[in-house]
Amino acid sequence: MDDVAVFYSQQREQFRDELVAAAKADARVGGAAHLGSAAVGLTDRWSDIDLALGLNPGVDFDQVLLDWTTRLYRDHAAVAHHDVRRGDILYRVFLLDNSLQVDLSFWPFTQFRAIGPTFRLIFGAAGEPIPAPVPHADDLIGMAWLYALHVRSSLVRSRLLQAEHMLSGMRDNVLSLMCKRHGVAPMQGRVLDDLPDEQRVLAAECLARSLEPGELTRAFQVTTDALLEEVRRADLGLASKLEQPLRLLVSSLACD
Repeated sequence: MDDVAVFYSQQREQFRDELVAAAKADARVGGAAHLGSAAVGLTDRWSDIDLALGLNPGVDFDQVLLDWTTRLYRDHAAVAHHDVRRGDILYRVFLLDNSLQVDLSFWPFTQFRAIGPTFRLIFGAAGEPIPAPVPHADDLIGMAWLYALHVRSSLVRSRLLQAEHMLSGMRDNVLSLMCKRHGVAPMQGRVLDDLPDEQRVLAAECLARSLEPGELTRAFQVTTDALLEEVRRADLGLASKLEQPLRLLVSSLACD
């Protein structure tokens, strides 16, 4: 794979430096920060660029966005972009022709601050940090059992692709509960490989290895067991209420 014409670390870091220099030269940008792996010194061969720009009060947000977007397409071979909004913050994610991902986020200056641990100021000033939002256990539990209902109904209807989709949603919430219990942020699966060995093995067992009904049912059983264990650790009273109906979802498949 190293012979494939993709980006290399040296190219990425040179480009990162160019973007930082451009931000410093743009009078409309009052501050910039590294986000993601670069903020905590954990970049590797495949890391992307994640740069936050704090915009000065009174600037034309849309014009800044247009100018920086034009720069990426004109000068750096961007082929596509996608926007993600978090309130008034806009994350514009660019894909370059060498497969490098470049995340440029544009922040109103009053909101320019660390949200979680991966924020390292480059220049300018930032507001007081605030903790990253953490999903509440009740929400994760509720979504997990809701998905479980649809796993069962999909399987008994022989809707196997739908069953796998619902099982994936159930598993994602169960794994988020595991991450929460171990004190790590359950974001995009980034820390799943860092969970203790027992949890990593269990997470793998929750995966369906095929669309065969028997294999989907096996994975559903394991995921249900894992869910109930996480609920017991989070809320023993709720676990006692959920155990019978959740066990019934699995057992009813054997009787179908």
